[in-house]
Amino acid sequence: MKLYTINTGYFKLDGGAMFGVVPKSIWNRINPADENNMCSWALRCLLIEDGNRLILIDTGMGSKQDTKFFTYYYLHGDDTLDKSLAKYGFHRDDITDVFLTHLHFDHCGGSIIRKGNKLLPAFGKATFWSNELHWMSATEPNQREKASFLRENISPIKESGQLKFLFEIPQTHEGWTIYPNHIYDFSAGIKVLEVSGHTQSMMLPIIKYKDKTIVYMADLIPSAGHIPIPYVMAYDMQPGVTLSEKYVFLNEAIQGDYILFFEHDPVNECCNLQQTDRGIRAKDIFKLEDI
Repeated sequence: MKLYTINTGYFKLDGGAMFGVVPKSIWNRINPADENNMCSWALRCLLIEDGNRLILIDTGMGSKQDTKFFTYYYLHGDDTLDKSLAKYGFHRDDITDVFLTHLHFDHCGGSIIRKGNKLLPAFGKATFWSNELHWMSATEPNQREKASFLRENISPIKESGQLKFLFEIPQTHEGWTIYPNHIYDFSAGIKVLEVSGHTQSMMLPIIKYKDKTIVYMADLIPSAGHIPIPYVMAYDMQPGVTLSEKYVFLNEAIQGDYILFFEHDPVNECCNLQQTDRGIRAKDIFKLEDI
């Protein structure tokens, strides 16, 4: 197995929304805001080369949206998905699997491209992986998440026939029964942790690599600055659940000496953890290629 960092650019989000109840006087030292209170965040994906499979975890924001959209989110930087793939000798047609941690636009927007009036999968030979419970919440969104679940990013995946669910909603005689925070097998060497504080049934890949355990953090811990347990995004649907999920995960990560891979940290790619008198914090900061 080989792992590659795939950088697809940067975008901006409101700093207060990203750090929730944490005061600006604190979080502004972590990721300084511009004059509009906006901070830059990475759109960092992960490519897994495993035998004859080439698995891309998340796809960034993409570039198909209109000008108005990008005046809200300020896609910037020189990196693109295609440039990052080419750096390692790959093309999007080489991708066999696209694993979507969840279907918010900054995680799945690059899955679909616009050709004329048509919206088509950007990875024509790939299987797209989601799960039934999250798919249901994304295609029938509540009012709060509606702006993050964009139909043009989601519907064309199913219409292409390339969609598969890693797990389905269990059904009992009483109706739907939901079992959150399970761990599922995706493939040899890759397991998936289901968490639901940020959004329903977000999936975090857990990868065995060079005798290490690497966890793709998605939006459970989007940056190294979000490691402290109270640092929870205002975007989270169930912040109290996120607190519990972070507590359990971070303690397991300390015990297992996990490496955290950050999707949104604009500077820090990976870290391991240490126990301090202030709680669990980042220990060493490094790049994936240095493992």
